Amino acid sequence: MPGVDAARLRAFEDFALRLADAAKPVALRYFRKPLAIDTKADESPVTIADREIETALRTLIQATHPDHGILGEEHGRSGLDREFLWVIDPIDGTKSFISGMPTFGVLIALLQHGRPLLGIADHPAMGERFVGIAGAQTRWNGAGCRVRDCRRLKDAILFATTPDMFEGDAAAPFERVSRAAKVRRFGGDCFAYAMLAGGHVDAVVEAQLQPYDYMALVPMVEGAGGIITDWTGAPLTIDSDGRVIAAATASLHKEIRDQLNP
Repeated sequence: MPGVDAARLRAFEDFALRLADAAKPVALRYFRKPLAIDTKADESPVTIADREIETALRTLIQATHPDHGILGEEHGRSGLDREFLWVIDPIDGTKSFISGMPTFGVLIALLQHGRPLLGIADHPAMGERFVGIAGAQTRWNGAGCRVRDCRRLKDAILFATTPDMFEGDAAAPFERVSRAAKVRRFGGDCFAYAMLAGGHVDAVVEAQLQPYDYMALVPMVEGAGGIITDWTGAPLTIDSDGRVIAAATASLHKEIRDQLNP
């Protein structure tokens, strides 16, 4: 359960929704428009939309909660040792964004002492918003949603954003697990996790993620009844190794985990 009282948690939620509302028009202003695309040191793309959204959200956070820390994809990290930490991905799925694909999302998480209190996955181009709050049911555009009861990998629809994220010792385990699923699909970025929470996808397995890629997804998946951990089954933190399993049920999660770690 969250370590803050209900009134304070609602206030944090209201503020997080303000952040998502502020990000949406910026994303839509640049989506499917000619854009300059820069390449970061890790060879990933970044656009003015990523930077402008994060700048706007940081400005709001610093004005409203100056005592909170911030970890963002584009403008670094500050105050990681503070009680409350905002973790922001201004555009999760920049490659989808620059390709005109609508599955990109804005990810906003609030952590308390390293544990996620809330997470928002907002998908501006599709008008879909998922809100996860610790101890509460996840909401999809305001209505409660839940994972479906898929317990075996052979019956599961399994997603990963791209097979290219599985390199070295991650490649063979992912190939083994994904080939054992009923359906394996690629793409979706954070929207795949949203569809897991909504009961349309049964598992997501990924690697090479950063904290801003997954922290907002933790309360969203858990609040819909799912399980999300690293590949060993440990809770996700900002220091996790970037390997993630999200699954609809405990039995499905265990089967995937066992096959990833034979």
